[in-house]
Amino acid sequence: MSEVVYEETATMIAAGDLQSFVPFGREHCRNHPNAFNLQLRELQPASELWSSDGAAGLVGSLQEVSLQERERESWQLRKGCTGVKEDEFEEELYTAGNMAVWSQGSRTQASSVYKAFTVDSPVQQALWCNFAVPQNNNDAEEVEQMVCIVQSSCINVHTVTGKDFLSPLPFQVSNVWATKFGLLLERKNAANDTQPNPPGEPLPTVFSILHPLDEIAPIVCKPSGPFEGSRVQYVSDSNMKIVFTCCQPSIVVSYDTVQGTHTVWALRKVTHDERSMVLRCPTEPAGTPLGLMASGFLASHLRNASHLDSPGGSGGLGSAAGISSAFSSPLHYSALHSHPSRIMTSSPGVHSRVHSPSISNMAALRWDRAHSPGMAAPSFSGASRFNTSFHSPSPRGHHGLLPSLNSTANESMAMPAMEPIIPDLCVEQLWSEAVSAGCQREMSSQASKVFLTSDLCESHYLCFLVESHQHLRCVKFIESNDVTQLIFPSVTTIPAKDAAPLQNIDAMLVLEACGSLVIYTGITRVSKVHLPSPLSHSISLTNHLPYLSTPVETVSTPANAGSRHIHRLNEDAMPSPVSELKSLNIKQHEASFFEDFSFQQATPYILSLRDPVCNRVTLELSSGVMLRICIPEIATSELVKKCLQAIRFILPKEVAMKVLVKWYNIYNAPGGPSAHAEWSQFVTCFMTLMGYNTERLAWTRHLQFEVPLSPVIAAKKARPSDGGSDEDWDYLLASHYHRQINSQPVCGSVDPNNVPVAEKEDPFSADSPSSSSMKLESSAPLFPHIPALFGVLHLLYQELQLDELHRARASSLVCLLQQLARDLQLEEYVDLYWRDYPSLISCFTESCIIDQAVIGQMHRPSFLSSDPPCVFNWLSSCLRGEASPPFPYLPGICQRTKLLVLSYALYIIGDDNATSTNVWKYLLKLSAGQRSRVSEPNSRRQSSVKVRFSSESLAEQLVVWLTSQGFTLKDLESVPFGVALPIREAIYQCREQPSSDWPEEVCLLIGRQDLTKQAHKMTLAKSKASVGSGFSLVPPASSEADEEEDGMLDIIHEVTGLIWSQDLRIQEVRRLLQSSRPVRVSVVQQPEVSDHEYIEEKENKLLQLCQRTMALPVGRGLFTLFSYHPVPTEPLPVPKLNLTGRAPPRNAMVDLNSGNIDVPPNMTNWPSFHNGVAAGLKIAPASQVDSAWIAYNKPKSPELANEYAGFLMALGLNGHLTKLATLNIHDYLTKGHEMTSIGLLLGVSSAKLGIMDMSITRLLSIHIPALLPPTSTELDVPHNVQVAAVIGIGLVYQGTGHRHNAEVLLSEIGRPPGPEMEYCTDRESYSLAAGLALGMVCLGHGSNLIGMTDLNVPEQLYQYMVGGHRRAQAGASRERHKSPSYQIKEGDTINVDVTCPGATLALAMIYLKTNNRSIADWLKPPDTWFLLDFIKPEFLLLRTLARCIIMWDEILPNTEWVKSNIPQIMRGTFDPSEDINMDTMAQAQDYITAGACMALGLRFAGSANSDAFDCLYEFAKTFMKMMSFAGTAAVGAMGYYNLQTCLSMILLAMSMVMAGSGNLKVLQLCRFFHKRTGGEMNYGFHMAHHMALGLLFLGGGRYTLSTSNSAIAALLCALYPHFPAHSTDNRYHLQALRHLAVLAAEPRLLVPVDVDSLKPCYALLEVTYKGTKWYNETTVELMAPTLLPELHLLKEVKVKGPRYWELSLNLSKETQHLKSILVRDGVLYVKLRAGQLPYKDDPQGWKSLLATAVSHRNSGVTAFKPEAISTFTSEPALISFAEFFCKTSEGLKSREDSLMLFSAMLYECVTQECPEMLPTYIAIEQAVGALRQGDFQQTFPLWQLRLVVELWDGRMLRGLANKHDTLLTSEFLPVMKNAVDVALDNWLKDHSSVVRSYMRGEVLSRDAQAIMLACFLVYRSIPCFRNTQAKLEGCNSFADLLLRSSQLGIPLRDLLRLVPILLSSASGPQSLLFPLQAFSS
Repeated sequence: MSEVVYEETATMIAAGDLQSFVPFGREHCRNHPNAFNLQLRELQPASELWSSDGAAGLVGSLQEVSLQERERESWQLRKGCTGVKEDEFEEELYTAGNMAVWSQGSRTQASSVYKAFTVDSPVQQALWCNFAVPQNNNDAEEVEQMVCIVQSSCINVHTVTGKDFLSPLPFQVSNVWATKFGLLLERKNAANDTQPNPPGEPLPTVFSILHPLDEIAPIVCKPSGPFEGSRVQYVSDSNMKIVFTCCQPSIVVSYDTVQGTHTVWALRKVTHDERSMVLRCPTEPAGTPLGLMASGFLASHLRNASHLDSPGGSGGLGSAAGISSAFSSPLHYSALHSHPSRIMTSSPGVHSRVHSPSISNMAALRWDRAHSPGMAAPSFSGASRFNTSFHSPSPRGHHGLLPSLNSTANESMAMPAMEPIIPDLCVEQLWSEAVSAGCQREMSSQASKVFLTSDLCESHYLCFLVESHQHLRCVKFIESNDVTQLIFPSVTTIPAKDAAPLQNIDAMLVLEACGSLVIYTGITRVSKVHLPSPLSHSISLTNHLPYLSTPVETVSTPANAGSRHIHRLNEDAMPSPVSELKSLNIKQHEASFFEDFSFQQATPYILSLRDPVCNRVTLELSSGVMLRICIPEIATSELVKKCLQAIRFILPKEVAMKVLVKWYNIYNAPGGPSAHAEWSQFVTCFMTLMGYNTERLAWTRHLQFEVPLSPVIAAKKARPSDGGSDEDWDYLLASHYHRQINSQPVCGSVDPNNVPVAEKEDPFSADSPSSSSMKLESSAPLFPHIPALFGVLHLLYQELQLDELHRARASSLVCLLQQLARDLQLEEYVDLYWRDYPSLISCFTESCIIDQAVIGQMHRPSFLSSDPPCVFNWLSSCLRGEASPPFPYLPGICQRTKLLVLSYALYIIGDDNATSTNVWKYLLKLSAGQRSRVSEPNSRRQSSVKVRFSSESLAEQLVVWLTSQGFTLKDLESVPFGVALPIREAIYQCREQPSSDWPEEVCLLIGRQDLTKQAHKMTLAKSKASVGSGFSLVPPASSEADEEEDGMLDIIHEVTGLIWSQDLRIQEVRRLLQSSRPVRVSVVQQPEVSDHEYIEEKENKLLQLCQRTMALPVGRGLFTLFSYHPVPTEPLPVPKLNLTGRAPPRNAMVDLNSGNIDVPPNMTNWPSFHNGVAAGLKIAPASQVDSAWIAYNKPKSPELANEYAGFLMALGLNGHLTKLATLNIHDYLTKGHEMTSIGLLLGVSSAKLGIMDMSITRLLSIHIPALLPPTSTELDVPHNVQVAAVIGIGLVYQGTGHRHNAEVLLSEIGRPPGPEMEYCTDRESYSLAAGLALGMVCLGHGSNLIGMTDLNVPEQLYQYMVGGHRRAQAGASRERHKSPSYQIKEGDTINVDVTCPGATLALAMIYLKTNNRSIADWLKPPDTWFLLDFIKPEFLLLRTLARCIIMWDEILPNTEWVKSNIPQIMRGTFDPSEDINMDTMAQAQDYITAGACMALGLRFAGSANSDAFDCLYEFAKTFMKMMSFAGTAAVGAMGYYNLQTCLSMILLAMSMVMAGSGNLKVLQLCRFFHKRTGGEMNYGFHMAHHMALGLLFLGGGRYTLSTSNSAIAALLCALYPHFPAHSTDNRYHLQALRHLAVLAAEPRLLVPVDVDSLKPCYALLEVTYKGTKWYNETTVELMAPTLLPELHLLKEVKVKGPRYWELSLNLSKETQHLKSILVRDGVLYVKLRAGQLPYKDDPQGWKSLLATAVSHRNSGVTAFKPEAISTFTSEPALISFAEFFCKTSEGLKSREDSLMLFSAMLYECVTQECPEMLPTYIAIEQAVGALRQGDFQQTFPLWQLRLVVELWDGRMLRGLANKHDTLLTSEFLPVMKNAVDVALDNWLKDHSSVVRSYMRGEVLSRDAQAIMLACFLVYRSIPCFRNTQAKLEGCNSFADLLLRSSQLGIPLRDLLRLVPILLSSASGPQSLLFPLQAFSS
């Protein structure tokens, strides 16, 4: 056991303000309206309100309640972490009764309720917990903050985001703990659990919940011990109580009640092996198989618990176990323990293991693989109780379980076999307390408080307070290399009554037994805490303790005076020595005092500490009052903090601790100085510790303490003595205070120069001490470490120089440094400080002597070189291209140094690996005195930016690396301007050509708001609706009220206005597609027509018009696709399908239901289904839709059921149906409503496209007889539902090539009709569906269908296509088709009319895009007339289409190609002798042409290819011409139908090519067909034409079609060329499949949005296509918003200048970034350049301001009026700069020239787009101005100028080729440079003597010349000359000097300026032969 370190016993620190503390929740609960009602409700059964005196009963019950409430209240506090606010605040979670209140408040803000919860039963416990919610896309977990409220039967969990969960508890819980992974639950022990000999194996006692929705799982443990490495078991020791859990590190502390020891466990996820080990049932060595008793009972308990009504009502279970349910334990765990059928094994294999003490009898409840849970053997035999020879760390006996072997297994098999519950977490033992020897009485009780704390030197301790022994045990722990493992080296005991950690000051507050409060840091005692007055007054002792006669205690009684053990109060605590206290014999008094009860009541003392947050803690007094106190921090000034950090880093740990403790006490002494004097105080303390006598040094003596220190505190520094002595008086006389009081009148006027002189005449110093006055005390604690400390402080000084905000503090530090440098005789360092602060350093002249004798005691660290490290020098040599040694830095302290040095190495030196592998070349990392945890904190936000260097430029690498280090623009502003210039330059380069996929932080750094916004949008939670952020797509408010009903309101918004700005085509489409208003029925009544006939005529006309109205919704669904975000609280608005008409002139109503004409039954079923789909397709995939909302939309009236069925299908198509609960799906299907089933099956399958989901497969199989086993019951599934299910199989297995399904579908294509009329109607659609589904399953697999060769798929399909003998049915379906149909005689040949379409399309899809010529040739049209007669013309269309899309790459967009598909015999001249039916030929030709056009449409779908469009348009016109002859005899009625079919197909093909583009020509055609009603224009043709219209404006122009395999398959299903003849026709093709076209849609609209105004705008895009075999790489310009081509065809997309900042999205690497932009509404943020106007305002670009500015370029600056700046930039800073500094006002008349200069700077910055350079320009100008006037105090600005000039020179040397990269391009810099040169040269001319005397090393005077000299030396980069004399010996000519220039290390151009001086100083004052001017460059 390591002992407590006692430091500074006689000190005391002052605590901050005291406030009385009352939990906020208590007040809130009192006023909560619900509390009263709830209590009444709760108490009604209990209190007899029905008794005669009702009122009294009520009152009684209320009193009861308030009493109970008081007892039950509890609260906990923590540091606030939910808010975004910077200032820290406290959060409180208060529980009382049924309420939990979560409140927040800080010192500046009153507490307020954040959330309050009221639950049904009393709250047992409430706690905060973070649950990790796994994200679906990847392994990353999102942590959600939650509050868990534990009741007896369940846990309520509420997240911050507003989700609520309720987890029922299967057992009673004694305690709940929050951990890193979730909650731990401890099971309450049943009555007989605690008996010493439980009859069997105990059950697990600790369980975990990883998420409120997860199952409760037992925890397993892995004991540490010599024998049991592999033994993993459930935690089932009922003696083990958890006392503490912690998230970071993830540990659990438990207490063993029997043994009285604490154990620390690591908590982690279970590994796979451990899980299987626990679950499997091992056969023990003796061979007795375990696992006969099914302790699946536990599992059944856990499973069934949630179904029980009340926790106690599990009688059924109890009796099942064969036990009466008399026990009150909630789920009869007792039943488990006395189960008759347990089997015990006493195999030796078990007993040879000894458990580590804390898990002695945990059960290894292992459950075997067969899911019949097995039982493990008991872990100990009774014998091992006395056997202590095992090498377990602390072996301990077991409670003699002598197992019996004769138990029987009679009932064990009858138990239900349950699934095992898989454990999630595992605890692994890390450390256990040694068992206390001796008797039981000594056994320590359970720790009442456990916490983690760390000390000032970063060691970590786990402390637990053992109240029975009144001490605190501190266990030190170290994280080992393996992060999960902790090492516990030592234990220390501190006497304590209570303790609390103070997190942010690395200390803890301990309440000692005597009642005093003491601060410890780790195990080092720091000091007592002096409490301010409120407490002391309340416990002032004078009236109770008369014998304390000294008057002192009333003045400042220490807080502990009222406590019980007064004898502890020795004089340490009192400000003046009160020695009488010691002499009193307190022991004798004690008894009499403390038996007096009233006394105890009267003086409150501190009972306990609670609720520590940061450095605040609550004291609980014996009087019940609570006070909150604040413990002061170790330092407030940044500089002192940094120095302390450096000291702690370099010193050995013990010394560091001493220094820190000493400083803490001095700094926080009661009545100490204010923060102002903190630095002075620190210097004094620090130098004293190093052995200086600060009184004797002039500068330290005059450090400004503005409060003269009171003698009391001065005395504290003297050693405490028993009595007063003369020394004390002398000390007071010599004290600082005395000195200050005496010299006060003089103090103000003393000139610092004269101080040392005055000192010498001082009689004190004339005495004997004078010799030692300046000597260092070598016994001082820090004396040996002075050089090391000096070294780190020097590096800290260099660090401060690099931060503008801290540079002012550097001047304070330099005073301390120069003193140390002088005394260590480091001349070069002093010279360096003098150069930095010439005026300051020359004031200091004193130095102290260090004895030569003791100099050996000093450790000189290796990093302290004689050449002082200067960071500016290093950077400057970097810029000059000279090599320099690595720069030393302190890890964790000099972060800025590290950052800038590496930035220069990367960017200036150009070393790619500078930041990764070559760091050591540039940085020398200091090793510390102690290896602390400080090691690099560069993990700040490291993760978010992946640093990937490949071919990137240095600038890009630099910017990305800086961001990864957490460097922001704010940091850049604080970097000095010269140092920052290269970084700014890199940023500027990156801003010009950024990469599109940089993360948000990088974009912020380079100042591209457009990219930042884009990146931010990508990182935003995916849950946000995509439209919400960014610009709004809110449609304009409509004027007429009836507008909303047509369901197309959401489609019109700003973007459509930009895409089609010239006309109102969107309005026109909306008019054509609206189906919610009555149609106009205009029939003129002929004179001979009677009224009755006229009405019939009108109604017939309406019936024709209704054919059109009913077909509209299909098109409307495509038009409004994904355009609406529903409100979760309102149902989706579905526009009515209006089938009435209005007849002019009186607008009379015409209705079909009047009974005058026959209307087909069920006419509106399918149209209303389509209407539902159209409404549902409006919902965007990014919307928030959940299962409840879907069910909420269910209509009340049954006639709307079809609409709802369509709505469900639409939800599947946009992916929301996956959220529908399985329960609801089941509900809908059991209703047996045909349409609902179709919609649901198709919807669910579309939502699960291609992922082979098993549950969906089961769902579909029920509806397909062929997929059910042959013996299964015949289900009566409606035919259309079967069709939908078959297509569903195709969708779910799309592209998977699943063999079984392919086989079944193949045979289903030719399914024969059954005997009982089943499968006889509409067989065509079923066969087609099977073919399409087969095609989808094997989509694009071609000939490489794995494992299906034996099925001969292509041959079988070919046979289905051309006919032939039917093959024998193989496999399962043979049973079904034994007997042929009694109705349809098909014979044994295949009925081609049924099977051909399906087979043809199946072939087409299997061989899609494979260019397989042999298969394609099967599909050629026949080349003889005879054969042609055998084929339906329709099948010719399908064959041609199939052949063309197999030969995908041969499709060409011209008419020749289309015609080449017509067979030769039709194209040639006809021999008149042959009998040719011209009709047949014409028909065949038309259909083949239509098929080829369709293929062309698919090939160029969504590409807007103009060639393809022109070609199709030609054919459309040709067909239109033919149509116009249709009435004549040449084209019969049948011919009209064929022509119309072909024309419809060509129209669809055109709209596929132009999908989403809204092409006018296609729109005209669609409108033309829209107007044609009646005659041959049936429902199907209207459907085709309006689908074409919908595709043309797909999603309002935001979507277009894809040509991926999946999309082509969807389009083939949707656009199958046989359209229904009337609205109930599903014979050839199921109507619902028309909507599958949605699956081919993809968003490809790119909308540029101005990042400033957030409005969509125009921008010029440059789109580069990759080269293909048809065309080379080409670039086209598009004006966005525009539809992009398919992304896989593109190489890059670029926003072109000059209007907007350029931005390129490179797609050759990856398209994911652009895809995600397009999915989120295609918003691409762009930023206008300065002075440019958007295209909308200025289409030609003539109004741009730069256009005017450039024309006046000759007049330069004057053309720029400051007023015009607002058009250039929107930055407020620049506008106000122009306002105040560039306008001539009255006061500034004199400064015209500087105004001009400022205007010029502003112009330069704005036109170059680098406004951030303005401060740099101004700083340079200011520096030069100051140099001219010679009023510098420090040379810092010249350093910066020098760096700027060096960077510029380097750039100039490299040539002006890359001039556009550099920032300072103007003439400004050369002018400034010249001004500096002139000023310094002039000074040199006049004052060369000053330089000479400096070179000779003479003492410099303190005047302006010294300052100018320092400026000169810095700017001319002249090294320290004290040692150059030697090098210059013998130099007497210019040539010699040049030879030695390399040794001198002076740049050549600066050397030339020094030539005259150097030579004259070397060889006497001889005149030079050449004038100086010759060399001034």
